[in-house]
Amino acid sequence: MGVGATAAWMRALALFCAATVLFLVWRDLFVADARDVEVWLGFALHGRAARLTAPLHWAIFAAGAWAFWTARPWILPAAAAYAFLVAASHLVWSVASPQGRGLPSGLAQAAALSVPALLLLRAWRRGAQRPRRA
Repeated sequence: MGVGATAAWMRALALFCAATVLFLVWRDLFVADARDVEVWLGFALHGRAARLTAPLHWAIFAAGAWAFWTARPWILPAAAAYAFLVAASHLVWSVASPQGRGLPSGLAQAAALSVPALLLLRAWRRGAQRPRRA
């Protein structure tokens, strides 16, 4: 894959992260039901705890937008780790939450959500194998 193609998908991921920030901020400020629930590691926080931790999600995606846009070398493994965390969180949610749908559903969700993480790791490894130009 050429440098231009790499830059294009990194920019696309930056735009995805930026759009996610806008969506999360709007939802957390203006949608009452969403404002009072925040999920971390598969466990729901409610009320004040949710409202206080929501900006952490905003910051994660804002940092991702900046890092993808500027092609920081650490963003690929960091984004992969976050994607794996999200996948594991869906598994935990499916098993631990009363609204969850059980282990089979959680495993299916975790498998599907692990695909982007694997693709990010693959891109990172390919970039690490490329000889550096002086």
